[in-house]
Amino acid sequence: MRLLVILAATCALAGCERTMKDMYVQPKLGPDAASPLWADGKGSRPPPPGSVPVAVGDLAKTSGGRHGREELASRDVANAASSSRVIDLALLQRGQARYDVYCAPCHSIVGDGDGMVVRRGFPQPPSFHQARLRDAPDRHLFDVITQGYGVMVPYADRVTPEDRWAIVAYIRALQLSQDAPVASLSVDLQAGLRALPAPARAPASRASAPAPSIGASNPETS
Repeated sequence: MRLLVILAATCALAGCERTMKDMYVQPKLGPDAASPLWADGKGSRPPPPGSVPVAVGDLAKTSGGRHGREELASRDVANAASSSRVIDLALLQRGQARYDVYCAPCHSIVGDGDGMVVRRGFPQPPSFHQARLRDAPDRHLFDVITQGYGVMVPYADRVTPEDRWAIVAYIRALQLSQDAPVASLSVDLQAGLRALPAPARAPASRASAPAPSIGASNPETS
């Protein structure tokens, strides 16, 4: 009799476990799963026409939608702009931080197109210091970041419009660092440049010329 009670309890517990499993492992469609219910065969459905997100990114954790709407409006303004907003140190620092993450691996930290992945065989992007890109409008750089170009993938899904403009501002700073006209500098900086000692010139005397290194050919004996 005791054995029958134990077997009955075991079966009852097994039935409860099966019922609980059916509750937390329900038949459902995961992201990008196929479904015969829709004409396109996809289980993931797009938002209904006219839907408006009320919170995005970190602001999705807020209880109200006000902040989300404000962020979307700010992104719309940034997307429609033709150049960077007022450039200040904070914007350049933000642009440098985002550039180092998303751009430097290919374009390098100085923007000459010799990044770490390029050194390992990836196609080399153009240098930001060539005349074509120095003269290109800000909007061109913004659109390339947004939409991609050639083998470069679009970054619109991972870099916000505001951060794209910050990157553009930082690229301009990189370009200026390698091609700044002296006349555009402040009076103090120009005076400082004039005060610098002239670079030393190599001596014209052959007697003072450095001896050829080991393995180098000597034009007098070759």
